[in-house]
Amino acid sequence: MSITVDVIFDGEVLRPQEPLALTRDKHYSVTIEETADRAVGAEDAWSVLQSLAGTYDGPSDWSSQHDHYIYGSPKRGADGNA
Repeated sequence: MSITVDVIFDGEVLRPQEPLALTRDKHYSVTIEETADRAVGAEDAWSVLQSLAGTYDGPSDWSSQHDHYIYGSPKRGADGNA
């Protein structure tokens, strides 16, 4: 079995960045390879969300007629009635 795991060395131990499905108290061989620096916590939450967000070019009445576009309901009239 061979897996690749991102780890951070905290000065004493290597800490995996994700849970590992390994057997406790079993010996494993580890190969260390330096990767590009990724500062821990370098990105704030807004930057992460912004990188994941997208845009959608919808109709100009999207906000007032969202039920029509999402669920297929009849469009609402100018007075707010169907």
